[in-house]
Amino acid sequence: MAAPALLYTKSGCPFCDAARADLAARGVPIREINVSERPQAVTELLKLTGGRRIVPVIVEAGAIVVAPHGGSEL
Repeated sequence: MAAPALLYTKSGCPFCDAARADLAARGVPIREINVSERPQAVTELLKLTGGRRIVPVIVEAGAIVVAPHGGSEL
């Protein structure tokens, strides 16, 4: 079984909902990190995005994808 993709989201983000649905449709297991509920995760998010305060961010199979179809600012 593949390792789960990390999905950084925030509450109320339609782009995050779309990213979650896309991963689920592809059968990819997801470990979701909602930065609205876990603000301490923002530090790691900023490292992944090069300082951009945006979600969704997907880390899948070693690749980092930032807001693939648009995003919501933190």
